[in-house]
Amino acid sequence: MTRERRRRIVRRRRTAIGAMLVAGIAFLAGMTDAVGLLRLGNFVSFMSGNTTQAAVAIARGQTDHAVLLLGGLMVFVAGNALGIIIAHGAARRTFRVLTTVTVLLAVAAMLTAQALAIAQFYLIILAMGVINTAVEHIEGLPIGLTYVTGGLSRFGRGLGRMLIGQRHPGWLIQSVPWLGMAIGAICGALLETHFTASALWMTCSLSAALAAATFLIPPRLQRRLAHFQAPTRKIAKPGG
Repeated sequence: MTRERRRRIVRRRRTAIGAMLVAGIAFLAGMTDAVGLLRLGNFVSFMSGNTTQAAVAIARGQTDHAVLLLGGLMVFVAGNALGIIIAHGAARRTFRVLTTVTVLLAVAAMLTAQALAIAQFYLIILAMGVINTAVEHIEGLPIGLTYVTGGLSRFGRGLGRMLIGQRHPGWLIQSVPWLGMAIGAICGALLETHFTASALWMTCSLSAALAAATFLIPPRLQRRLAHFQAPTRKIAKPGG
């Protein structure tokens, strides 16, 4: 077996593992978003929708609702930052991120009192912010986990390039997060409809199962799936 063939096999294996992981996490995000929307009346991972809702609330003079949603946007950003901090230096980076998500969802599921609804809302949003740091790319292709608009756009552009005869490998994988989130949202809606009291615990259980599964993924691959490489700065030569 040639070295190039061996590299292709390894690359395909990494891509397959990454795609399955992304599908599972997007499924969890979609399920959680549907449960949160039906239970709390607002999105917990779809921040574009919450931004539009906040703008409409401001225009209608619904200050309390606007403040709630704008607070959610800040919590989501904080969750992404927290995820990076938590994963920093970890050997099993994705495992640590998903374990944190599981803990946050478990605490949120415990807050059943109506008076704690806002705290529950923000905790779930925080978990969805953190989860975005679990996987950032697959073999150099950017991946979104709780937001799929960018992925659908990249999918559409890849389709267009294929139709005009241009090769753009990897565009098909952009459909994976959308499919995972769509199917997860359907399951989440069904869970919240039929098992209202325990629906959030079920999403927590799924998160725990995903975390356990990622523990088996080699640490090197976990770092690769979320590795951010800062652009190198060229140093100008004297007189150049």
